[in-house]
Amino acid sequence: MTERRDGRAADDLRPVTIERGWSSQAEGSALISFGETRVLCTASFTNGVPRWLQGKGRGWVTAEYAMLPRSTNDRMDRESVKGRIGGRTHEISRLIGRSLRAVVDTKALGENTLVLDCDVLQADGGTRTAAITGAYVALHDAIEWGREKRFIGQRSQPLLDSVAAVSVGIIDGEPMLDLAYTEDVRAETDMNVVATGRGLFVEVQGTAEGAPFDRSELDRLLDLALSGTERLGALQRAALEVTE
Repeated sequence: MTERRDGRAADDLRPVTIERGWSSQAEGSALISFGETRVLCTASFTNGVPRWLQGKGRGWVTAEYAMLPRSTNDRMDRESVKGRIGGRTHEISRLIGRSLRAVVDTKALGENTLVLDCDVLQADGGTRTAAITGAYVALHDAIEWGREKRFIGQRSQPLLDSVAAVSVGIIDGEPMLDLAYTEDVRAETDMNVVATGRGLFVEVQGTAEGAPFDRSELDRLLDLALSGTERLGALQRAALEVTE
């Protein structure tokens, strides 16, 4: 099996850490690191829902994603200063929201709103997958905060499952897990996979950057991704058990 520049095997994750409760102000938070990629995920709980959901007995979960100006090698202008949110930012925000809603029973959540803010502090590939994985931990704690405050029923179970995400790709003909930036930019095939703790797919985003890939390569990539999300799920559970 090919050894990568950072010494990992093809099926290894980068070192992953989850610092639960990183923010003292937010109802739920987690600072997650995938190698040199670091994302701060905070969850804000509001009793009430948007006007279009009022009176329907269901809650709402949404997300916003952003990158700090020096999260990359060269400084980026803040999108708020430019006066418009870029297409990539919109796309990733919607992806994070969809991923979290896939594991939430909005009826059990009641008429409450959870907003997940995922801010990239440092980017080295896989920012969206790190954001989803960390946001789940923040979401969990914000829901428990709402239960403690009795905005959510004591016996209600809004969380149906966990959710995590990881990147995979084909580099020099070999499938690899959790691509760092230098790997991502030269991958022949690049894919982001979002999956639940039960191993069900929420979203698969895959693109052939060069030659098209065949069904057997797709199957190998999906198997590799599920092995990664399974390990990420174990890390999420370990983080959530720290003070429980």
